[in-house]
Amino acid sequence: MNSSDLCFTSAVDLAREYRAGTLSPVEVVDSILERIDVLNTVLNAFLTITPDQARDEARAAELRFRQKKSIGPLDGIPYSLKDLEHTAGIRTTFGSKWFADHVPVVDGYLPSRLKKTGAVLLGKTNTSNFGYKDMCDNFLGSPCSNPWSLDRTSGASSGGAGAAVAAGLGPLAHGSDGAGSIRIPAALCGIFGLKPNFGRVPSGPTDDVFATRSHSGPMTRTVRDAAMFLEAMAGHDPRDIFSLGEPVTGWLAACEGDLTGLRIAWSSDLGYAAVEPEIRAITTRAAKVFSDFGCDMEECDPPWTDPRDFHKVIYEVAVAARQRDRVAEHPEWIEDTLMQMVENATQVTAIEHASALLARSQLLGEAQRFFSDFDLLLTPQMPVAAWSKVPGPREGPQEIDGRPTPTMFDRLPFTYPFNLTGQPAASVPCGFTSDGLPVGLQIVGRWRDEATVLRAAACFEAAQPWAALRPSIG
Repeated sequence: MNSSDLCFTSAVDLAREYRAGTLSPVEVVDSILERIDVLNTVLNAFLTITPDQARDEARAAELRFRQKKSIGPLDGIPYSLKDLEHTAGIRTTFGSKWFADHVPVVDGYLPSRLKKTGAVLLGKTNTSNFGYKDMCDNFLGSPCSNPWSLDRTSGASSGGAGAAVAAGLGPLAHGSDGAGSIRIPAALCGIFGLKPNFGRVPSGPTDDVFATRSHSGPMTRTVRDAAMFLEAMAGHDPRDIFSLGEPVTGWLAACEGDLTGLRIAWSSDLGYAAVEPEIRAITTRAAKVFSDFGCDMEECDPPWTDPRDFHKVIYEVAVAARQRDRVAEHPEWIEDTLMQMVENATQVTAIEHASALLARSQLLGEAQRFFSDFDLLLTPQMPVAAWSKVPGPREGPQEIDGRPTPTMFDRLPFTYPFNLTGQPAASVPCGFTSDGLPVGLQIVGRWRDEATVLRAAACFEAAQPWAALRPSIG
């Protein structure tokens, strides 16, 4: 197997080869680090690379395999962490100038857990400033590029993770998703991304315990890799009061099931979203494939109205509460769009914020009633394909299908509703635009039912394989 093929080998296949003794973790990690060394100058997928640590961990894993003492399915498998996670002894910037040289002394909850699996950390992936937006740029360097078109955004805020996986810079990447930050780059970069149920993967330490909507999850080239990674990531941590205590096995096995008899809803726009016609056509064709799986398909819109306005209040107030002091200290380290969010939030009254939280509760109730009739909901993941990576006060597409997009949330109509409700949702690659840009289909499941989301994604992957498709970069 040549070095390039090795870099695109799935984690499930690597684990099998390790056990058989036909591949070594050292060989794999060396190949991927060489590829990172070549491509990261172009992509800016990583903010920090840890080659010495990675090679030490790979050698330790190789020794365990030789001694027949492997410690689990991720032993020796390369992965990356989004640079919003605390990592002891490794620079953790949060995509911000304030933390450009910050090196924590303790690990966050998830990094601590992953260390025990024997997986090999390649480095920390690029993110927007404190992960606040859907484009992967910050003041630490150049924007992250989309491997399918280098002048376009990878999406964000897990943009470095999406670009890295798509470009063969590691089979597994951690992402986090507070308003779409796993699913956005997954869709725009043509990979699989799963936002698990809220609380499925422990989160912390954080200063935002009660207001958080963020879900950590896997970003991979195959569904089974994501299932395997999730089994290692998930599980209760007593330090996170919202982390779930349910069993964390069975998701890889769920990928082998069929979908006969499932009740699936398809909505091309949720009844209110603007969607580019080409995206609508591609995702509609993809949704129809599920009829071939023996599902009971129904085209219908959920009952809720557009939650954009109240979500914008909740999101911007939470951002402003954390960043207001920094804005005053170093306004030159704050992007125009982040500054606008902070300024918007200062105009929100307490009653308006409380009303937005009540509206969120109403949305949850409507979603619960809708999903009592359906096992899954399918939608486009993004209403547009990847746009220019150039940041600025008017960044992003200025209209979608002729409708103006005055806020970031106008281009995210399919993502943040399911952060507000907390249920699992995944983006699966489902085609390409006429410009050769990836398109994603979203699969939304019932609460705590990642298994059915993964099973549906695996069936679609088998019908329309995407993992072998590679961007021409490198």
